[in-house]
Amino acid sequence: MSEQLSPGLPLFRELNDLWLKLVDIEWLAHGPLEPRLVGTHAILAIAQGEGDLTIGLQEFHASSHFVYFISPGQTIAARSDNGETFSFYLIHFRVRAENGSDGDFPASGELPAPSRAGSDTTAETLLRYWSGGEPLHRLRAQALFQEWLYRLLQPMPRNAVANSRLALERTKAYIDTHYHENLTIEQLARLAEISPKYYVDLFKKTYGLSTIDYVTETRLSQAKRLMAQSDMKLNEIARRVGYQDEFYFSRKFKQAIGLSPSAYAKSRQRKVAAYMSPVVGHLLALNLMPYAAPLHPKWTLHYYKTYRADIPLHLSAYRFNQDWEANLAVLTDSRPDAIVTLDHLHPGERERLEDIAPVLVLPSRETGWREQLRLTARFIGVESDAEAWLVQYERKLRRLGENIRQELGDESLLALSYYKGQFYSCPTRGMQELLCEELQLNLLKRTYNVPITAERIAELDADRILLNICQEPETLSFWQAHQATLLWQDLKATRQSKVHFVPSDPWREYSAHAVSRMADDLENRLCVNYPL
Repeated sequence: MSEQLSPGLPLFRELNDLWLKLVDIEWLAHGPLEPRLVGTHAILAIAQGEGDLTIGLQEFHASSHFVYFISPGQTIAARSDNGETFSFYLIHFRVRAENGSDGDFPASGELPAPSRAGSDTTAETLLRYWSGGEPLHRLRAQALFQEWLYRLLQPMPRNAVANSRLALERTKAYIDTHYHENLTIEQLARLAEISPKYYVDLFKKTYGLSTIDYVTETRLSQAKRLMAQSDMKLNEIARRVGYQDEFYFSRKFKQAIGLSPSAYAKSRQRKVAAYMSPVVGHLLALNLMPYAAPLHPKWTLHYYKTYRADIPLHLSAYRFNQDWEANLAVLTDSRPDAIVTLDHLHPGERERLEDIAPVLVLPSRETGWREQLRLTARFIGVESDAEAWLVQYERKLRRLGENIRQELGDESLLALSYYKGQFYSCPTRGMQELLCEELQLNLLKRTYNVPITAERIAELDADRILLNICQEPETLSFWQAHQATLLWQDLKATRQSKVHFVPSDPWREYSAHAVSRMADDLENRLCVNYPL
């Protein structure tokens, strides 16, 4: 459930003691928005489209009917529905208390967007004045920002959108408690007091998935809970969650979870903790769901979004094991059967882990991901699963190589990352191995993670560029300025729209599961008309 503000006298008193100043407006025209840290107070306003929005640990199905408040230090990410156009404004502002210290803005989460009727105060108008060249335009933008906030925060009567939300919430709560019954769209639409067709459309727009998919998701979540907490037979679990056909249940489970019910149940029998995020990738390749793992919507986005309901114990993933002592305390209390970790540990950390459970420490520099996968499989006793996975991966690699060579021919490629004004060539180990060693592409700079100047990039003038941009405020500011330079605009890849922006997830992780996802992502970007 999203947070909502209830404006009134306390809010007036809080705002009366604060100074608010608009500091920047970003127009993000083509989503998706990869996970990024936001360094200021901000408001996200949707201009077009709908999609999934994550702010910190909260998730919303975002639309232009609402605006979304962001606090300094929070992570945000957004992705459109079904690849449709998704554009939005990110309005940054500063909050100061009377004594000059940083202040807290008294609103968070989601609020209904102010009506556009009878007003020219919109996010679009703010951007126009903020970007205008006249001397007084910035001053006008400041005044309009204050007016926009006023309209946004004043008490609003409940409108049709809010009423629809409440009706949908009633039916969603009904599904949560009656998932095992034979639910129909007509029945749920009657409960919401709207037509079945409108109900289907509204549910999908509001929650980002169809009613049927939500019922399936709820049923499978309950099935996983029963597997973890009981010794029920599979056919009994299927009936308990609403499936009379055990084989149909198994097929739906495998499609949604990626493991068969029996493999999933087996993975719950041993409580194996993935102490660092790449270990999650190795365990998943071995058909093992971790008992504990580091999860965070920026640092481990894929695992957070896909598996957080399946992983019982969540460790901190903030800034790559920064909270390691807190993680040790969590593991000490839970007592897993085994722990798998990489070797970049703090002094004394390994010994404290060994006091909790048997530990496998994977060498991170001396061994590649294949050997790490095999070592993990041997430690857990599932060597055959590792070899079967590797056979499937090699088959995928052969097909991918044929497709990419057919698409690219002799075109040259440059793999880059950009961080705080500096480019780096072939920035990650997994990227280097996949592009150079396994696919043997025509990569112009093969040296791993070495700084490269913009002038040298211009000299190489690659046909295509794979570019990963760190999603943090300082880097994004540098990048905004650099992409407007003639040096960047004159690149062949820029002129021909062959700069492919790759996300940090999975390209910055080094594990079996991540490398397989890199291969899929590369094929999507180079071999099909992939929306950037």
